[in-house]
Amino acid sequence: MSEITDPVELRELLGAPTPRAVAKERRTLHARDREWIANSPFVVLATSDAEGNCDASPKGDPAGFVRVLGDTTIAIPERPGNRRADGYLNMLSNPHVGVIFLIPGRGETLRINGRARLVREAPYFDDMVVRGHRPILAVEVEIEQIFLHCAKAFLRSRLWQPEQWPADTLPSQARLVKELIPDSPETLEQLEQYYSAAYENKLYNT
Repeated sequence: MSEITDPVELRELLGAPTPRAVAKERRTLHARDREWIANSPFVVLATSDAEGNCDASPKGDPAGFVRVLGDTTIAIPERPGNRRADGYLNMLSNPHVGVIFLIPGRGETLRINGRARLVREAPYFDDMVVRGHRPILAVEVEIEQIFLHCAKAFLRSRLWQPEQWPADTLPSQARLVKELIPDSPETLEQLEQYYSAAYENKLYNT
């Protein structure tokens, strides 16, 4: 094994970024960035705590669920989940976050890096209501870096090509939980009922 241990060695291997790759970085939202955010129903929010322990959390809602609050600020709503709050706890000790915006069928992604704060109430929460439910909280991100990322990863993975999708041979979520947490007091049948109800009826209810 040959490990890379310094930036010079890394640059010798990868080469320098193209001028276009450097120039695409911005600090304020362009009209096209706003349009991208308005069409995205899914983001991945990356965080780390003060010690560098990382977390990446998926967030999804109807397209446009992330609110643009200004040229340099966005807000991501929180919905009911498993209450671990890993990413949110990270933000309390280290506010630096990364966000990737996906649009189904589109290979490119929009990436935003910035500083986050947790907000428990704000007037714009009324604009984030889905199925009659306001968000639990919101993550406001002050943008420090924004750019579009190319489609190569999606083209290589064929992510949006249904004919390339593998057969669904993995166990159900309930069976996975039972196998991975063998001491779980629930039976497999109880877990199947729980996840069925959670996915069908509790997307916005706690």
